[in-house]
Amino acid sequence: MERKVMTELVKWKDKPNRMPLIVNGARQVGKTYILKAFGETYFENTIYVHLENQMATAAFFEGDLTPTRIIQYMEAAYNQNITAGKTLIILDEIQSSERALMALKVFCEDAPQYHIVTAGSLLGVAVNREKYSFPVGKVDEINMYPLDFEEFLWANGKQFFAEEIKQHFANNQPFAEGIHQMLIELYKHYLITGGMPAVVKQFVETQKFTDIIDIQSRILNEYLADMAKYASASTPNWPRKTPSSNTKWCKKAAVPHCSASPSTGWNRQASS
Repeated sequence: MERKVMTELVKWKDKPNRMPLIVNGARQVGKTYILKAFGETYFENTIYVHLENQMATAAFFEGDLTPTRIIQYMEAAYNQNITAGKTLIILDEIQSSERALMALKVFCEDAPQYHIVTAGSLLGVAVNREKYSFPVGKVDEINMYPLDFEEFLWANGKQFFAEEIKQHFANNQPFAEGIHQMLIELYKHYLITGGMPAVVKQFVETQKFTDIIDIQSRILNEYLADMAKYASASTPNWPRKTPSSNTKWCKKAAVPHCSASPSTGWNRQASS
């Protein structure tokens, strides 16, 4: 699945003053997929480390963070040579290891020749800071989002329409009514799928909206679980059910200008 973020990754790869890269994004937007594709396309080999599942490697970061020591360990653990400029090192689920995140600062300062890129839950990276601070000024960052409408068209094999929309917009030229209605229908399909890669992939394969409901529900449940995972014990539970419970949550959390109604569920209005 073609993604625009690949262009940004290639620019990062070729930067002369490159720093370790953090790909920011919510869960399920395709970070792991695009980073593996990036490694396969632009590097001779890739070292992929899943810091939640590969506990031995995650534990190794608890020790000395000297780049030479880490590189030697990874070469032995993954039975691959790591060559600066030719090997991509991917640290996935970086939010699960504060020390691995801290290691990015050390590589920036002492071994900037290596290509190191990380991915993880945006919420986890932002919240899961107990002992160590974020390596401010020592990392590059790229934001990744769900598919936009143009990427959705690419995924559905509608590259021609994507280019036509650009040209008509640039020339301030309207579409013929029949083509316009076709594009409106495609946009409705995009709004229903929501742009998450797994959902779009399933829809492209079957063209059935009924086949994507379970995937959308699973992603939503994973988001809720992720929020619960990083919520502190003192944080009130996020409102999920009725307007009345939302109102109680607002009062408990002391959220200003917060109201709930049967139609809106809950709403926090900006202070004027």
